[in-house]
Amino acid sequence: MTWRHLIFALAVASSAIGTATARSPIVGVASVIDGDTLDIHGQRIRLHGIDAPESGQFCEKDGKRYRCGQQAALALSDKTGQATIRCEQRDIDRYKRIVAVCSLGNVDLNAWMVRQGWAIAYRQYSRDYVDDESAAQAEKAGIWAGRFIDPSRWRRGDRLAVESAKEPAATSCQIKGNISRNGERIYHVPGGRWYEQTRIDESRGQCWFCSEKEAQAAGWRRSRQ
Repeated sequence: MTWRHLIFALAVASSAIGTATARSPIVGVASVIDGDTLDIHGQRIRLHGIDAPESGQFCEKDGKRYRCGQQAALALSDKTGQATIRCEQRDIDRYKRIVAVCSLGNVDLNAWMVRQGWAIAYRQYSRDYVDDESAAQAEKAGIWAGRFIDPSRWRRGDRLAVESAKEPAATSCQIKGNISRNGERIYHVPGGRWYEQTRIDESRGQCWFCSEKEAQAAGWRRSRQ
């Protein structure tokens, strides 16, 4: 083998090792960002093939609106707890997040979220969870118990009529979930330095929380001031 052939072989081997490393499973305790996004060891992971309501999104049930985006995040957080999660990478999305199928033991969390009615099958990218969605719809589980806007349409600005009403819970749910210019989710509690200056714009995904636990479960961190 000539030195040129040797260098080429080493380059190919190095590339293969790099690819294998990039595709290695991500394993650890997960922090829930929202109903279809996790963070493990600082790596942001988007759940493959599903789309959950956004954190600031409202849905309607029995003629009343509720925070379905927060409910989706809480459902995923309650399910994962402090258990070890294993995520198998499928892709990288345009936001540089890892797209993966994540499991808790033998439970496919992507399928579980859809089956519980807290996410829908993201047909634009996959049909893996269409059957789970059909089952959830038939049982009126989660968001299927009432009316909701498809999360992808909600991100484009579509809203239910009840979402345009003034936030009724602001007097009792006083924690402000703000999103900074760089996309960081920060909540402010009454008495905090920036609490009075902070304004909530639900069209940008900002929202009110009733407790710090609720805010943290939805992926917000407390303001340091």
